[in-house]
Amino acid sequence: MRSLIAGNYKMHGTTPQLREIKAIATAVQAMSPAADILVCPPFTLIARAAQAAAGRIAIGGQNCSAAICGAYTGDVSAQMVKDAGGTWVILGHSERRQHHGETDAMVAAKAKAAWLGGLLTIICIGETEPQRRADQALSVCTKQIAGSVPDGMITAGNAIGYEPLWAIGTGHTPTVAQVAEMHAHIRQCLVARFGAPGKEIRILYGGSVNPANAHEFLSVPEVGGALIGGASLKAKDFNAIIRALPVHAGRVEHSAVA
Repeated sequence: MRSLIAGNYKMHGTTPQLREIKAIATAVQAMSPAADILVCPPFTLIARAAQAAAGRIAIGGQNCSAAICGAYTGDVSAQMVKDAGGTWVILGHSERRQHHGETDAMVAAKAKAAWLGGLLTIICIGETEPQRRADQALSVCTKQIAGSVPDGMITAGNAIGYEPLWAIGTGHTPTVAQVAEMHAHIRQCLVARFGAPGKEIRILYGGSVNPANAHEFLSVPEVGGALIGGASLKAKDFNAIIRALPVHAGRVEHSAVA
C-alpha cells in the first residue's frame, strides 16, 4: 500500500499559484517517491492545475455535491470535478462541517456521489479540543467513521484523513503517542467494519504538518500519508515534506490489529 501525500489549498490560489503546482510536479518527477502525490486547489484552478501537473501528480477537488446534477446553484458535482481533470476529492473536512453545517450523513451521501462519478475520496474525521480534553476523541472518531463512511469504501482505494481540529492551522500538534493511538483505533474501526480489506485503507494524518515534523509523523505505524494545509501552498515546503517520507513509505506499517 503506497502512502499518499495530499495538499489542501483551501480558499487560496489564483493563476500565479500554478507555478507552485508545476514546481511540485517537476520535483516529483525527479524524486520518483514511493508514494502518491495529490494537490487539491480551488475549483477555479483544477483544469489548469491538471494541465500544469501533466500527469506527474494527481489533482483533486476540496468538495463535491451529493447530487449528480440539477438546480443546485453554486454547487459542483463529482462529474464536473472529474471533467476538469480531478481524480480525487476531499470530503467532510472540519471546516466544511463547522462553517457549512455538514453532517456525517451529508458526507456519506457526497462520498457515494463521488465514487459514482469516478473520484477517489479522502473522508475527514477529527475531534475538537474540548472533546479531546473530555477524553472523547476516540469515541467521536468512531461515530464519524460509522456515519461518514458508506459501504463500498474498500473497493475504491480511498483514504481516511484524521485531523485533530485543535491542530489545524494552529501550529499545535498532538504527540506522536496520541497520533499512534488514534491511527491504531481508526484501523481497528475499519477492520471491524470491512474485515481484512479494512487493513488496506490509507489513514492520513493532518494538522499543522510541516517540513520539520513530517518525518516524525509519517514514521508512525498506521500513518499512511499526510493531508497538508498551509505547507502545501509553497512548492519548497511541500517538496520537503515529500522528501521526508520514511524509507518504508511505499508500504504502511500496520500495528497489531485483530
